[in-house]
Amino acid sequence: MVFALILLGLLLLSLLGNLSGMMGNLVSSKGKHIRAVGPKLEEVITEDNDAVDKIAVIEVQGIITSRGLDQSGYSMVELIKAQLKRSEEDNKVKAVIIKVDSPGGEVLASDEIYRAIADFQKTARKPVVASMGNLAASGGYYVSAPCQWIVANELTITGSIGVIMHSWNYRGLMNKVGLQPETYKSGKFKDMMSGERNPEEISPEERAMVQSLIDETYNKFKGIVAKGRADAHEKNKRNGGEEQGRTLARDWEQYADGRVLSGNEAFKLGFVDQKGNFEDAINRAKTIAGISSANLVEFQQRFEISDLFRLFGQSESRVVKVDWGFEPPKLQVGQLYFLAPSFAH
Repeated sequence: MVFALILLGLLLLSLLGNLSGMMGNLVSSKGKHIRAVGPKLEEVITEDNDAVDKIAVIEVQGIITSRGLDQSGYSMVELIKAQLKRSEEDNKVKAVIIKVDSPGGEVLASDEIYRAIADFQKTARKPVVASMGNLAASGGYYVSAPCQWIVANELTITGSIGVIMHSWNYRGLMNKVGLQPETYKSGKFKDMMSGERNPEEISPEERAMVQSLIDETYNKFKGIVAKGRADAHEKNKRNGGEEQGRTLARDWEQYADGRVLSGNEAFKLGFVDQKGNFEDAINRAKTIAGISSANLVEFQQRFEISDLFRLFGQSESRVVKVDWGFEPPKLQVGQLYFLAPSFAH
């Protein structure tokens, strides 16, 4: 009975919370009411320096994907966009630090985050500093490229500028077990990237088409790097001296062949502006923003009582998983990725 009463109380609180949330999301606009959508965020102070100004910290951690991250159903892209919007709306936020620890991920997800950061700097007119952690490779570097300043540790693994498309050809296995596919198609290229075909059936024309698609995306990646680094240098020119940041080396494209670079090598080639840690990124953000002190804040997803009830509806998983210390990416056949080499298999 006690347990039932507790559940009933939680249910009532959940209903009241949802009702108040619905009312709070109703925003009047020219006499009309609209419902605000997106992740529900709350401000959390991660470092209190008794300051008026704030620096918002946004994490890009793990595989960059457009899929839902948790029970809320919101993706990494949606969450980062919402965090940038809150940073823009809060006048006390003077700068943003993008804390990157990622091997990369989906091409479109990486590009959406890149665009969100670039647009934020234009509309909000607030600097964004990238702070690279252990890994900021491929798509991890892609999302760092538009930032006004990039800080990397000497031992950070970065670079890996390139594109990969992954597929499996399992026709040999099918032949061994006596399995014969039958395919009906509207055009000769409709079954491109199919793993059921014999490798000798793939024409040079088809291989050229796939390679052309990869090359187009790769050239876009290089253009993003070149533009981001040039724009950052132009923005930082007013500071003079070393404050202008680094420019790309003349032969930087020779190192944009998928290879990974240490933070030290990336600094020499102009892919990053400064060697340092997260504290150095904070100091740099304060310098660029022209402030002497600031509280560090994060806009985290708010957990509500209603989210608790979703857990009761989940069935117990009977899948045995091996803990390798990280969650390997699940690559989709035929999809383009910005991924570091060791994560692309």
